[in-house]
Amino acid sequence: MGGQAHIEGVEVESQPNGLCLRLVGDWTIYQDRPGFDELWSGPKDAGPVDRVTIDCCRMGTWDSRLLVFILQARGRSKQEGWHLVLSCLPDGVQRLLEQVPEEPRTSGPAGPKGSLPNRLGRGAQAHFQRARDISTFAGEIVVGVGHLLSRPSRFRWGDCLEVMQQTGARALPIVGLISFLVGVIMAFQAAIQLRQFGAEVFVANLVGLAVVREMGPMMAAVVLCGRTGAAFAAQIGTMRVNEEIDALKTLGASPIDFLVMPRMAALFVMMPLLVIYANFLGILGGLFIAVTTMDMTVATYFAQTREAIGLMDVYTGLIKAVAFGVLIAFSGCLRGLQCKRSSAGVGAAATSAVVTGILLVIVADALFAVIFDRLGL
Repeated sequence: MGGQAHIEGVEVESQPNGLCLRLVGDWTIYQDRPGFDELWSGPKDAGPVDRVTIDCCRMGTWDSRLLVFILQARGRSKQEGWHLVLSCLPDGVQRLLEQVPEEPRTSGPAGPKGSLPNRLGRGAQAHFQRARDISTFAGEIVVGVGHLLSRPSRFRWGDCLEVMQQTGARALPIVGLISFLVGVIMAFQAAIQLRQFGAEVFVANLVGLAVVREMGPMMAAVVLCGRTGAAFAAQIGTMRVNEEIDALKTLGASPIDFLVMPRMAALFVMMPLLVIYANFLGILGGLFIAVTTMDMTVATYFAQTREAIGLMDVYTGLIKAVAFGVLIAFSGCLRGLQCKRSSAGVGAAATSAVVTGILLVIVADALFAVIFDRLGL
């Protein structure tokens, strides 16, 4: 492509060490404009090309059509080893080009980078940063609790009641069904073993004690981790993506007081009530199996249950329920506030909230088992 030529929207001028492409007229999708690869057929009478200049000084309006042309030129120049010069480039195009990486992204997973000590250092630094974020969030919650206790009139009671309805009343069907089925399963398994000793009557003792102390709080917590914890993360994460949390900070409102504390207070109140409901349904599940398969009367079953369960057993389950509710709200709100600003980030935050919540619940349950054993409860 030697000398000077004019193509629709482009004036091509051959220079000693390359080409100059002057873009003229409007460069929009409504005009028929060539691509960079269509213009380039390789210089025939010009020397080796070391430099390609794209001059936009005489160009009119533009849109994505211009951006595509320049990206093609940048990619071809990098491939051929040319020096690309952009002259009189509009500011808007320059800002868009800065968002597009020059290096193509690899489709496969990235391999390990750096030496082993460097990778270990980066991993330790990442874990330290996560621990720091969690500690900071926990401290902000403590400050939020202080604000709630010192200025209860400024607390968003309306939001708290709405969250209580969503996390409590609307969770009754799924919590009740799972608790009832857990009671049925435990009664079946206990009956198989106790029948060998003619002690089927103690099925009521086993089911009642296990449900009240362990299975009732645990199953309610697992259900709320998947239902409520994920919902909290998705709601707050969506607000972060839509920059609503940034707007709250701009207005001087604390996201902790505005978003986290109503949810924390709602689960703090509703979790013990849900556990009492789960305990009752679990005991009914055991009663159903005892009456239908072991010829036990209702009066006998409840007498055995009342004999096996004491108030301290109920209290230990309710203490766990309060702690589990706080941990579920903590994990859901934390992951929501850490959500990345994209739709994929919302899904990742919801998944992370469920995993984190279940992990914290199981760890807390193990700690409670050790503490209650030491205290003789």
